[in-house]
Amino acid sequence: MTGHSPKTARQIATDVLNRFDPKRGYATAILSDLLGQTRERQRATDLVFGTIRNRAAVDKVIAEFSGRPVERIQPELLNIIRVASFELIYCPQTPEYSIVNEAVNIAKALTRKKQTAFVNAVLRQITRHIQNRQIPLSQADPRKTLPQTLSTGCKFDKEILPDPQTSPADYFSVAFSLPEWLVTGWFSEFTEEQVRQICFASNRRPSVYIRPNTLRTTTDEIAEKFQYEDTDFEIAPLDNLQASRMIKIRNPRAITELSGFKKGLFTVQDITASLPARLLNPRPDWKILDLCAAPGTKTTQLAELTEDSAEIIATDIDQERLKFVNENTARLGITSVNILPYEQVLNSKFDSVLLDVPCSNTGVLAKRIEVRYRINPKAVNELTKTQAGLLAATAKMLKPKGRICYSTCSIQKDENSRRVRDFLRDNPDFELQSELLTLPSAEEFDRDGGYVAIITRK
Repeated sequence: MTGHSPKTARQIATDVLNRFDPKRGYATAILSDLLGQTRERQRATDLVFGTIRNRAAVDKVIAEFSGRPVERIQPELLNIIRVASFELIYCPQTPEYSIVNEAVNIAKALTRKKQTAFVNAVLRQITRHIQNRQIPLSQADPRKTLPQTLSTGCKFDKEILPDPQTSPADYFSVAFSLPEWLVTGWFSEFTEEQVRQICFASNRRPSVYIRPNTLRTTTDEIAEKFQYEDTDFEIAPLDNLQASRMIKIRNPRAITELSGFKKGLFTVQDITASLPARLLNPRPDWKILDLCAAPGTKTTQLAELTEDSAEIIATDIDQERLKFVNENTARLGITSVNILPYEQVLNSKFDSVLLDVPCSNTGVLAKRIEVRYRINPKAVNELTKTQAGLLAATAKMLKPKGRICYSTCSIQKDENSRRVRDFLRDNPDFELQSELLTLPSAEEFDRDGGYVAIITRK
């Protein structure tokens, strides 16, 4: 921030959206380049991600109250209006006047007088039609109310959403800015309450969880450290698969600045992402392959679960990303992991293979914010072929009685149980030992969605 006065979070958010194409590129990369220009890093991040997650709903509101389709609004003006509309609808604690005033000021700096007046007019129209910026959903007309959290929404004075009774898939698709074919597919596999939970979880601001490095510390020791330093945290409840509990960090600040990060006392990992390695229950005397290892979060977890005594080989088709595995093992002080090029492992035999396959990411829509704009049935179909190929290749690398831990961060049946059933049908010498589908949740201890199956060679 040399020579210039720092930018506000809203200016940064508008800059990011101006450079962002949801079909290509990643908002996080653009945001990282610009974050140095503001002191409000967390707020800028929340505005960018929140606006992109809820973009279709925000655009619907803009079109409704500006009287013109968003395609006919100049892109730079549209992004100023989008950020402000997102705040008006989804950030009820922020005063209306400050949102509208700053949007107008950003427009002034960018464009001509007439266009500034247009930004002002559209935002004043939207505020005029908002009846209540935060109302309990239990008391609100669902056709007039955009949901914010599991219990609250922003209520307008006219119907802007489809009727959830007669067209539930339409309603959830519009209210949560999700592709209609995806929501329709969920309705064929899950109950309406489950779909509701998935939608809220897909648009939540995801919490940050850390996994204590059991080779160096315990959950209680880290908790004590955090208490001493005024880091706001909560210990996640124990489930029947956990050896040590994970910790939810409540006050957002750079994880790398937290005490113990540089000393390798913990790793950032979602609760659901920690399940595959735990379900595999690896043993210290095993030879284990992590086939799609980068960035190494699950690789290092395997090492921790086996007390750094197993023989663990990590590889990835993307050679470049293997350097992250190297960085993570070094930081955590792990010595049992060997990083090898993909071609070198294909002829070896293992006691178990962790196969965390490329997938549609429908369980992690809150974090992978671009996915909702890119995913389509054809893409999912292509992915299932890749997954089937990887499973077939993995089967050849197993010792007798060896096990495959097949995992995805998808909640689509085609990529999960169906993929595993097809594999078992074609490979009768294998059997399913266990499987677990976790749906994403927006509850207090929120989590992503994902699937894991343990498949054993007979």
